[in-house]
Amino acid sequence: MAERSNLKAALAVFWSFLGVRKRRDYDSDAQDLTPAQVVIAGLIGGVTFILTILLVVYLVLKFVK
Repeated sequence: MAERSNLKAALAVFWSFLGVRKRRDYDSDAQDLTPAQVVIAGLIGGVTFILTILLVVYLVLKFVK
């Protein structure tokens, strides 16, 4: 059950990053997820996003030369 709620937290953060969220899904997440799960998923998502951007910039600069 913990894996499912961790996945649900990750999906909630992903959709929040995109800015697309249905009201009923938001309400469901608010009932099912703890604040700690959302914060941890947000931190992991943010770090992953930043590392992905840095990797893309690195690859572009490497292949442009």
